[in-house]
Amino acid sequence: MGNDVYIIGIGMVKFGKFLERSIKDMAGLVVEDVLQDSDLTRDDIQAAWFSNTGWGIYSFQHSIRGQVALTANGIHRIPVTNVENACASGSTALNGAWTAVKAGLYDCALAIGIEKQHHEDRAMVMGSFSAGTDVEEMTRTIAQLQQQEQERREQEAKGKGAEVQKEQAGGHSAFMDFYAAGARGHMAQYGSTQRQLATIAAKNHNNSTMNPLAQYTFPQTVEQVLADRIVSYPLTRSMCAPIGDGAAATIICSEDFLKKHTSNRSVRIRASVLEGGSRTGPADISERAARKAFETAGIGPKDVNVMEVHDATAFGELAAMEALGFCPRGEGGAMAERGDTAINGKIPVNTSGGLISRGHPIGASGLAQIYELVTQLRGEAGERQVKNHRIAMTENGGGTVGAGEAALTIHILEKI
Repeated sequence: MGNDVYIIGIGMVKFGKFLERSIKDMAGLVVEDVLQDSDLTRDDIQAAWFSNTGWGIYSFQHSIRGQVALTANGIHRIPVTNVENACASGSTALNGAWTAVKAGLYDCALAIGIEKQHHEDRAMVMGSFSAGTDVEEMTRTIAQLQQQEQERREQEAKGKGAEVQKEQAGGHSAFMDFYAAGARGHMAQYGSTQRQLATIAAKNHNNSTMNPLAQYTFPQTVEQVLADRIVSYPLTRSMCAPIGDGAAATIICSEDFLKKHTSNRSVRIRASVLEGGSRTGPADISERAARKAFETAGIGPKDVNVMEVHDATAFGELAAMEALGFCPRGEGGAMAERGDTAINGKIPVNTSGGLISRGHPIGASGLAQIYELVTQLRGEAGERQVKNHRIAMTENGGGTVGAGEAALTIHILEKI
């Protein structure tokens, strides 16, 4: 009896703004999609891991979110584990399902992530992002970062008139200030530039024009990205992921199950790693997770053909490529400028459009990464299909403690 774990089905609904759709509605759509893709039925699913972060905040649906959403759509009498791990929730759900199937507890499991962020109360939406921090401690840090940014804006706008300040004003997630501070530190230490960040953002926006399920499907030039409204310097609006609604899911199975339900479109999970953050020491969570994932998979960065990484901002992609070992520290921006991470480059990154443009409904994002890479490994990505597609890798971080993410997952997938 083998203990390899396989992805046998994927599903995703278009990300966007859907005020008329409920979590239950999106659950129904994505369940039907993943079942059709896998050629399975609800009766084949033995357990489910349900990812969501905001349903309780917006609608007071706490505690049994997965059971509520799934039983409303015909999935009954199976164990359901509810997962909330900030932006890494979807990939954490997959890690939980993988662990159970790998251990032999189940032969077929569902990992599903759904998020509905659009709400009439914009202030509540923006405020909800603080739930991904140690609220008691980080409120002070966020206030300090925002004050520093306000002072910088006022200095820059001096003598330019009130209109400049008006253009730069606007509510945003507190996490944008964290990313911006990281980007400014990287620029000071390594000489990376705002234009390099714009190159990454433009690449991802242009990739999304070939992805019909992306939230944004319009192209962007580097100059357009640079000219967009400043959110938190050096990040412009086009460099930052939007809020959104959406759902994604995958069905995984054991080797024995796959023998009984033969599929030539299945993908092997070579590694599934969930790593935790730390309040002390360097922000090395990505490095730790990458080492474990590469060791488990028996490969290195040079073997990876295509990637989806957590680009909540363009700086997130730059930092991830360095931390995961795909280029030396300080060279992530130059790597993007050379075109190495383009669809036809050495190591295509965020072919879906990434969080920046595919969208970032938090509970669904990690599984949307899986959807994209399975599509690539199957050779079914259409215009955005990469040439080499045997090994794929995801990186998905969530929340913050100390100097880095609170949780981070890496998945390495292999075409069979």
